[in-house]
Amino acid sequence: MTEQNHSTRRQMLRAGLAAVGGVGVGMVAAGARAQEKIDPKMVQYQATPKDGNKCSMCVNFAPPDACTIVSGKIAPDGWCIAYAPKES
Repeated sequence: MTEQNHSTRRQMLRAGLAAVGGVGVGMVAAGARAQEKIDPKMVQYQATPKDGNKCSMCVNFAPPDACTIVSGKIAPDGWCIAYAPKES
């Protein structure tokens, strides 16, 4: 299996974990080094809300325009499959 396939699997696993548990995966299991952020395309990022859910309501959103797990500039009204709502 190629390194690219391993990287893609790791990125998808991180996105799935964040979506299910609301956990921003930032460290390797051994805790040895920080991981790179996920490419917006890997988590189907869009700059508009979906079903009333938006980045500014997600545990991973870092105001004013960033995310703890997705790379690049993130719109507060955006959405991706890693969305995990903040607890009320």
